[in-house]
Amino acid sequence: MLRIPCPYCGVRDQTEFLSGGEATVTRPADPAVLSDSEWADYLFYRNNLKGLHLELWVHRYGCGQWFRLLRDTATHEIVRAAKLGERLDPKLDPELDPGPGRSAVGGQ
Repeated sequence: MLRIPCPYCGVRDQTEFLSGGEATVTRPADPAVLSDSEWADYLFYRNNLKGLHLELWVHRYGCGQWFRLLRDTATHEIVRAAKLGERLDPKLDPELDPGPGRSAVGGQ
């Protein structure tokens, strides 16, 4: 079982949390103009990376807050947890500087 460090409550058992998936997925700027295929790509298809990965989690049976987790998907090692809007890793984290045409996670 994972022991997840909630940035609000501290370390708790995995059973208190719910994963929200990749933290780097951004909502399309104008969803109305997407084709069905593009909309399906946004909704359903993920990278499923092996290694360091930015994830969204919610402390479902605790404070109810969403936060981000930098976790190694191969070893399940949790590197760091942070509140939304806090940078976790400059190389992997597009949140504070999402680039052209992308919106920041949590700011949708």
